[in-house]
Amino acid sequence: MPALLLAAALVAGPAVAQDAPSKGKIKVKRKDKDKTEAPATAAPGPGRQAPVPVDHAMTYASGINQADLTKHLTVLASDAYEGRETGEKGQKMAADYIANRFKELGLVGPVQNSDNPYLQHFTMERSTWPGTATLKVGSQSYQWLKDFYAYGNSPFEQATTVQPVFVGYGIEEGGYNDYAGLDVKGKDLVVLMGEPQKDGKPVLSKDGNPTKWGNDYRAKSALANQKGARSVFFVNFNPKDDFGKTTARMAPYLSRPSISFMDKKDARAATFFVSPAVGYKLLGTTEAALRKYETAAGQTTTGKPASSFKPASFTVTAPKKRENFTTENVLGFLEGSDKKDEILVVSAHYDHIGIIGGEVHNGADDDGSGTVSVLEMAEAFTQAKKDGHGPRRSILFLTVTGEEKGLLGSEYYTDHPIFPLERTIADLNIDMVGRTDKEHEGKGDYVYVIGSDKLSSELHTIVENANKQYGPIDLDYRFNDPGDPNRFYYRSDHYNFAKHKIPVAFFFNGVHPDYHGAGDEVDKIEFAKMEKRARLVFYSAWELANRDNRIVVDSNKP
Repeated sequence: MPALLLAAALVAGPAVAQDAPSKGKIKVKRKDKDKTEAPATAAPGPGRQAPVPVDHAMTYASGINQADLTKHLTVLASDAYEGRETGEKGQKMAADYIANRFKELGLVGPVQNSDNPYLQHFTMERSTWPGTATLKVGSQSYQWLKDFYAYGNSPFEQATTVQPVFVGYGIEEGGYNDYAGLDVKGKDLVVLMGEPQKDGKPVLSKDGNPTKWGNDYRAKSALANQKGARSVFFVNFNPKDDFGKTTARMAPYLSRPSISFMDKKDARAATFFVSPAVGYKLLGTTEAALRKYETAAGQTTTGKPASSFKPASFTVTAPKKRENFTTENVLGFLEGSDKKDEILVVSAHYDHIGIIGGEVHNGADDDGSGTVSVLEMAEAFTQAKKDGHGPRRSILFLTVTGEEKGLLGSEYYTDHPIFPLERTIADLNIDMVGRTDKEHEGKGDYVYVIGSDKLSSELHTIVENANKQYGPIDLDYRFNDPGDPNRFYYRSDHYNFAKHKIPVAFFFNGVHPDYHGAGDEVDKIEFAKMEKRARLVFYSAWELANRDNRIVVDSNKP
């Protein structure tokens, strides 16, 4: 996804050892093990001052610098890596680059029974729509990529007759419940896009802006999935939206493969989108009757409208072409000292979306920026250990594949952990930290922090304190709001750790015009901001790895 940074000298640029190398890699030649004080000198007396405390976190953070971030990102986000699509040549190249870098740093490859101990291989299934799908209502037949299209899995490999259930807007919130009195387990649903409105404003909104229900289809699809639906057919009757143009824009993406686990049946409800003309036919209604329903829905927040529609049965055939392939997460392990059995995970996804319509989508920000930040943090911590100031807890530097396909690499790791999850104290996840979003243009340095308080109040405090001590930059929590319609908390790899009650903090710069576009290139990365953001994660990791007590899990916020 789903970057932030700023100048090294401004964040960490304090006094360090005078014999430090000039290229930014700080080598401390002290042999003391104390993390907070310099070696003892003659006792203070008249005319003498006490030893100056040494902040080792600041010393090694200064090794995370723009030059090295640029060096690694220029490679990983180059055209030669072909957009790092999961399972493809460029992703394999990136995996090798990261694994070799971990090896160079002296990290341990912790994967047993692998041809490369830095690589966690697993088998996936790649499926594509061959373009032969058909949909027929009565005597009228409709065409794939003209009248309808679909995402994800398909339960309609053979011609299937469907008797759908209409569930209005597909919303369940407070007193408004489109599912009231309905059992939709195993059923196929017809759902309206958008949300109930009155006088042009969403009735379920507190501030007049679209809620998660009106923002896009995902919240509705997730709810339908929870209800056990087999499929959802979304209909968009908004006259401002042109279904034909939307379909044409989506066609290059829909021709690309989707990915799922070999050993796990995809239980998610299949997601279809149909044109208004097909929607009227499915619901057996007219535009006038539909507008009347929309008006009635906007008049109540205590239940769905009394009126409804009786959908017509239809026949759908939507086969998919399937093949198996392997992909891999990349892991580098740094063993701690006296608390080495406890593991801190620092993660980012290194995959992107590949080549679309002949254009390479290099994903410099998404998530090349997070990946190279992990590489730099790994170097800083390994240097600290070489100098006798290594972390007390162990650290797993985890770069995962398949995030763009549905957080698949992190899901595989948390389902097949190399180190027991009960020993994992937290995950610090970095996904897009190299750009500035529209909301912060012309403003000071910032980073969105998401999820830090949802499972552990101590983790939230650690991030806050690290920022105050070594920054500060603006910590923006707007996307941490459980009502955030973007649902970013659920859209990057930290979420698979949070599902297992492992505290997480997600660092993110927000989306920008090049998000998932061919313009997400290295020359648009703001390396000064990226440096500062990466250092904030490092400082948070330093405290987590070296504090006396493991952070508590004392929250359960949505």
